[in-house]
Amino acid sequence: MIVGIGVDLVDIERFERTLERTPRLLDRLFAPGERPLPPRSLAARYAAKEALIKALGGSDGVHWTEIEITPELSGRPWFTLTGSTADVVAARGIAKIHLSMSHDAGLATAYVIAEGPA
Repeated sequence: MIVGIGVDLVDIERFERTLERTPRLLDRLFAPGERPLPPRSLAARYAAKEALIKALGGSDGVHWTEIEITPELSGRPWFTLTGSTADVVAARGIAKIHLSMSHDAGLATAYVIAEGPA
């Protein structure tokens, strides 16, 4: 059963300028393994995190650096959740989270579906 859905769209150039103006955002928004990625990948991950928060119905108890997008061996993106963020997801009865991300033509997008028990 679908518990929530979320979608987000990010202008990559604008996102890159924001990171240049405020370099501390990199540490506040991304897990250590994500930080070395190119701006287009960071923008897609930011969109994914925003989409997840929308699918959860809010950001209470959610921390950006506890949400990491890690690829499976196939390359498919996956959320790795830790800390209180993992607890929030479990408390909301979410058993599985589906993620799709893309970037093209200067935009990055992500779509999330949160599933609960049938």
